Amino acid sequence: MKKIVFTGGSGKFGEIFKKFHANKKNIYFPSSKIFNITNLKKMERFIRRIKPKFIIHTAAVSRPMKLHEKNIQKSINTNIIGTSNLVNLCQKYKIKLIYFSTNYIYPFKKGSYKEDHPILPINNYAWSKLGGECAVQMLNNSLILRICMTEKPFLYNYAYTNLKTNFMFHEDLAKVFFKLINKKGVINVGGPTQSVYNFAKKNNKKIKKKVLKKTNRNLPLNSTMNIRKFKKIL
Repeated sequence: MKKIVFTGGSGKFGEIFKKFHANKKNIYFPSSKIFNITNLKKMERFIRRIKPKFIIHTAAVSRPMKLHEKNIQKSINTNIIGTSNLVNLCQKYKIKLIYFSTNYIYPFKKGSYKEDHPILPINNYAWSKLGGECAVQMLNNSLILRICMTEKPFLYNYAYTNLKTNFMFHEDLAKVFFKLINKKGVINVGGPTQSVYNFAKKNNKKIKKKVLKKTNRNLPLNSTMNIRKFKKIL
């Protein structure tokens, strides 16, 4: 029963994760008041008291995406500096760090990107997550998950027929997460390659079709990853 600290427990994935693993008494979900990733001293006090062997790092500034354009200071302080703080503490106290990154760091021109393919973030949010990745890559005892997931039920009443992705629901990852925890390096995490419309209609037969304009730079038409490594683990 190695102790685990989970950052971002009040987030959408965090709430789902809590429900699926409510019976595990070795997982701690400290609030941001107790374990603020921008406050190195507070975090260190908590770590010295709990003595965890793993930190699952999901805490981040994410939506709305425009926030990362309007308030880059908040994006940098949380997603880059906050993650770097955790890396320093994990190195100091010999803790394994599991970092939740995003598929948005890939260039999204051809799709089917493998973990070792070149990367080129498409927006400031993706740049901030890559900044966090850079720090985590320096920690030998770490795992980076480049994830493509979304809420269930699907948030919108329409979905794009020409936008390909690897969506999976939060619940899907929460179920299988502990098959990943002892891995290291980088793993692409997501569902089968398909259009957003085909993904959404499985749970909502009334979902409306919509076509994404090619000029939309924030949502590239082919945002797919190669998930063979993930599937092999499962």
